[in-house]
Amino acid sequence: MKWTDTRDIAIELADKYPDVDPKSIRFTDLRDWVLALDGFDDDPKHCGEKILEAIQMTWMDEAE
Repeated sequence: MKWTDTRDIAIELADKYPDVDPKSIRFTDLRDWVLALDGFDDDPKHCGEKILEAIQMTWMDEAE
């Protein structure tokens, strides 16, 4: 997975952290969690606030 795979990342996060409210997570933690996902292979430097926000929004959609 790459940073642009927001839907895949959100699904993985929803599966791995089912009891976490995605609205309550800090971007610094979200970034760390994404980097720790199995199958994630992208440059940490390519991550920005807009990418993290897109992942968070998609995760919220998945959690509904």
